[in-house]
Amino acid sequence: MKLQFDKNLEYQHQAIASIVDLFRGQTPMRTNFTVAPYNGQIGLYDSTNGIGNRLELDEDEILENLQAIQLRNGLAQTKSLKAGVYDFDVDMETGTGKTYVYLRTILELHKNYGFSKFIIVVPSIAIKEGVYKSLQITKDHFNDLFDNTIYNYFVYDSGKLEQVRSFAVSDNIEIMVINIDAFRRSFTDPTKETKANIIHRPNDRLNGMKPIELIQETRPFVIIDEPQSVDTTPKSKEAIKSLNPLCTLRYSATHVEKHNLVYKLDAVDSYNLELVKQIEVAGFETKDYHNNAYMKLLSINNKKSPITARIELDVKDKKGVVKRTPVVVRQGDDLYDKSKGRDVYEGYIVNEIYCEPENEYVDFTSKADILRIGKPIGDVDDLAIKEQQIRKTIEEHLNKELVLNKHGIKVLSLFFIDRVANYRYYDEDGNPQKGIYAELFEKHYADLIKKPKYNTLFKDIDLDTAAEDVHNGYFSADRKGILKDTSGSTLDDEDAYNLIMKDKERLLSFDTKLRFIFSHSALREGWDNPNVFQICTLNETKSEVKKRQEIGRGLRLAVNQEGERQHGFSINTLTVMANESYEDFAEALQKEYETETGIKFGIVESHLFANIPVKQDDGSEKYLGQKASEAIYKQFLDNGYIDEAGKVQDELKIAIKNNDIKISKEFEPVKAEITALARKVCSTLNIKNNSDKKSIKLNKQVYLDPEFKDLWDRIKYKTTYSVDFDSEKLIDECCKEMQNSLSVSSAKLIYTKAGLDISAGGVVAEESDRYAVGLDNLQENIPDIIAYLQNETNLTRKTIVEILLRSKTINLFKKNPQRYMEQAVQIISAKMRLMIVDGIKYTKLGDEEYYAQELFESEELTGYLSKNMIESKKSVYEYVVYDSANEESFATSFENNNSVKLYAKLPGWFKIATPIGTYNPDWAVLIEVDGKDKLYFVLETKGDTMFDTLRPTEEAKIKCGRKHFEALGNEVAFEDIDKFEEFIEEQVVV
Repeated sequence: MKLQFDKNLEYQHQAIASIVDLFRGQTPMRTNFTVAPYNGQIGLYDSTNGIGNRLELDEDEILENLQAIQLRNGLAQTKSLKAGVYDFDVDMETGTGKTYVYLRTILELHKNYGFSKFIIVVPSIAIKEGVYKSLQITKDHFNDLFDNTIYNYFVYDSGKLEQVRSFAVSDNIEIMVINIDAFRRSFTDPTKETKANIIHRPNDRLNGMKPIELIQETRPFVIIDEPQSVDTTPKSKEAIKSLNPLCTLRYSATHVEKHNLVYKLDAVDSYNLELVKQIEVAGFETKDYHNNAYMKLLSINNKKSPITARIELDVKDKKGVVKRTPVVVRQGDDLYDKSKGRDVYEGYIVNEIYCEPENEYVDFTSKADILRIGKPIGDVDDLAIKEQQIRKTIEEHLNKELVLNKHGIKVLSLFFIDRVANYRYYDEDGNPQKGIYAELFEKHYADLIKKPKYNTLFKDIDLDTAAEDVHNGYFSADRKGILKDTSGSTLDDEDAYNLIMKDKERLLSFDTKLRFIFSHSALREGWDNPNVFQICTLNETKSEVKKRQEIGRGLRLAVNQEGERQHGFSINTLTVMANESYEDFAEALQKEYETETGIKFGIVESHLFANIPVKQDDGSEKYLGQKASEAIYKQFLDNGYIDEAGKVQDELKIAIKNNDIKISKEFEPVKAEITALARKVCSTLNIKNNSDKKSIKLNKQVYLDPEFKDLWDRIKYKTTYSVDFDSEKLIDECCKEMQNSLSVSSAKLIYTKAGLDISAGGVVAEESDRYAVGLDNLQENIPDIIAYLQNETNLTRKTIVEILLRSKTINLFKKNPQRYMEQAVQIISAKMRLMIVDGIKYTKLGDEEYYAQELFESEELTGYLSKNMIESKKSVYEYVVYDSANEESFATSFENNNSVKLYAKLPGWFKIATPIGTYNPDWAVLIEVDGKDKLYFVLETKGDTMFDTLRPTEEAKIKCGRKHFEALGNEVAFEDIDKFEEFIEEQVVV
C-alpha cells in the first residue's frame, strides 16, 4: 500500500499561505549567499563554504504582512514585533495534517523566495521517526507537485557530521530533522566541552569548527514540531536560539507559550468540517454497589486554613437511598457522620490532609487506608471493569469490520497499558508468558468471533487459533529481548518506535493479520495510524493521561487499501473505551481544550467578526475589519447577548435558534455570516455517547412509495462537465481589480548595526541599530513578466499582454518587478477561479450512469439518540441524522409541514463532480401544493456555515450543483436557502 495525499485541501492551503505570505515583497531566488567559516578570525578563507538564507524585509514590512494575514484568518492582530525576533505559531488540531503542511510550506517558501535551509526540531524519538517517515512517503507527491525540485533530508546523527557539512554547502533545499536532546547541552567553558553535545564541540573533520557554527551561518528556518514539549525550559530556549534562526515556526495543537499566531484550525472547526474522526465515548461505571466503604479523593484545598478535602462517598439521602456524593472534610471529621450514618464508614476519622506537589493524600486515625487523588478505594474490582472494557472494544472492532471491510478499510484497535507485565511477563527461565490482559483478550476474542453475525469475517479462518494471530504488543526491549517499561526516550525505545512508525503501511494492509495493538503509555506521543478506530485505556487506576493525548492517536481520517483518505463521519468514528463515565470524559476533555489551546467556549471576542468578507460596489471583496467587529461586539453587549466578559448569554442562543439576531442596519448584508460565527462560539465539543448509538433502518413505507421512486428517478443521473469562459470578460475583470488593488512598494536597503563578541565559544552578534533606505536608479535585470505570468496562470501570451496593457499598471512593475508579479498572479488566479465556475457546462452522461436507489439498502446508517438524530415519518430512513442545528431545524420543519409529502437527506455517496472537488447537496424534497401539484426540489441549506474562509469554495460548488440539475431537467428545482419559512412561502399556488 502507498498512502495518497490530496493536494487540494483548502484549509491546508490557507495554513501554508499564512506562512508564505509573511514574506511577501521578498525577492525570489536571490536569497542564497555564501558564508565563510569562523576559524579564529572572520573571512580567513576566500573559498565558498556555505549557502544560507537571507531576509530582505524589515520588521515593519513583516508586521504589515502579519497583520493582513491575521485579519484574513480572523485572529487578533499583533501590535508590534520583538526586535530582530521572528517567531510565529500555526495552530492545527491533531490529525489534520500539520506535518504535511509544514513540509509543503518548506517547498513553497523555496519556490516563492528561494529559501533553502530548514531545521525541524522534535521533542522525542517517536516524533522524529514520524517526521522522517512523512518525508519518505510524501517524496513522490511533492516531486509531482513541485516539478521534481531537488531537496535533501536527513535525521541528524552525531556520528555522521559530514551530513552537517553537506547541509551547509549545498545550494539545494536542505532539511535536517533533529531531536532537541541532541543539541540542548552546550558549554562555553572549554574545560567542559567533553560534556556538551557533539554538535557543540570542535571537530577536526570540520577544520576545527563546531557543527553548530556551520548551522548558524546558514540562518535556517527552524520549524518546531510540538513546541509545548520542546522549548519550554531555559536550556531548550537557549538551544533553539543557538541555531541562529532566521525565523522560527511552531506547529502544534497545544501552544503553551504564545507567539504571533498566523493560522488557527481548532478542535471545534476540525470536528464541524469533518477533518478528523468523530469521537464517541463508551465506558463502564459501577451502579448500586455500596457494600464497602467507597472513597475517592477528588481534590485538596490548601488556600485557606484549615486545609479541606473533597471526597466522594456513598451517602444516604433523606429517602434512605444511597448515592455517590462529594463531601468536604477537614482534620478530625468522621466519615460515618458525613455518610449520614452508614455503618461501613465506622472508624474512618480524618487524621491528616497532606498537600505537597505531586504528593497529596488523606489518611485516617484507626484505618490503614490512604486516599490519593483519583484512586478510589472500596469500588468494584478494577480487573472486572477492565475485562469488560476489553470485551466491548473487541465487539466494537468486529462491528466496524462488518461495515468497513467492504470499503477496503482495515480496522485497528489500540490498547494503552501502564505495565508491560500485564500483557507479557517472563518466568524464572526467561521464557515469555501471556499476561492477564493477553489472556483476557484471547478469551473474549475467541468467544465473540463465534457469533453467527461475524461468520462473513472468518470464512476460511481456524477460529480456535485466530485469537493468537491478531494481537501483539509494541514495547521496548533490553539486549536480551526482554520487554520492559521505559520513559520513551531511551535507545531501547528507538528500536520499538522504528518498528511502529516504519510499519505504518504494512499495518494498514489486510495481508497483515495484526489488528489489536497493546502499547505502553509512553507511546501516546507521536504514535498514530489513520485506521485506529478504537482506543481502550487499561490503566492501573483512573486515567491520569490527558484526554487530548489519548484521543490524538486515532483522530486521523481512515484510508482504504489504495491509501486514499476516506471522508464522512459514517466511516470515521473513533470509539474511546474509557474507565469513567461519558459525562466525566467529555467534561475533562473540554476543560483541557480550554486551558491548553485557548479555545474559549461560549466567549465572544471583539475581533470575532473582523474577517467577514464584504462585497464592494465594483464586485471586489474587503474584510469588515477590527473597528466594525468592535461595533458588532458592542451591539451584542447592548442586546444582552453577552456579558461584560464576552460570555454568551441565553438571549443569544435563543436568537440564534430563531435565526433572529438583532443587528444595526449597516451590518444587515452580513447578518448570516455574523449568525454563523455566533453559532460556532455557542457550540461545545460534539462528543457522542456510545450507548446512544443506534443503527437506523429504512422507512420502507417511504422507500417503497412510488412517489419516492419518481423523485429519485428525477435526480439520480450523473453528469460530466466542460469549462468555457469569455477571455474578453476575464481581461476586463482582471484590469478592474488590478487598478483597484495593486499596491507595490519600492525596493529598499536595510541598514543594520551590530557589535561582535568574539570568544573561544564563537562569534555572537548583538544588533544595536536597524532602518530602511530607499533605492533610486537601480540597475537590475528585469524579469520576463510574460513568461512568469504564463507559467503561473497557464493563460496565453496574448491574453496576458492584453491584461497588462489595458490595466495601465505597468509603471508599478518598474517600481518593484517581483512584488508586482506576485500580486498580478493572485488577482488573475482569483478571477479565473470564479469564471471557471461561471463558464461550466454540465451534460448528462446517459441513462445507464446513475446512483441506484438500492444503495440506501446497502449503506448502513447510524446516529446518536441524544445528539444528532430525530424520528421521521416522511424520510427514507426511520430517523434523520443531522450534522448541525440548521439541518435539525429543516428536518423538523419537513416533518411538521403538511405540504412536504416526503424527503431524504442526500447521503454522502450522492456526489456531483466539480472542478474544485465533489459536492454533496443536502436534501431531496417532494412538495404537494393544493393537494394536486407536485413540486420536486433539491435543497442546499447553507445557513450553518461554520468556517467563513471556506465559503468562496462552497459557494462555487453550489453554483456547479445548480448547473448539474439544470442539465438533468426532469422538472427538479435546485434552491440555495437559509430558512425553511422562506422556502415554503415561495411555493405559491398560481
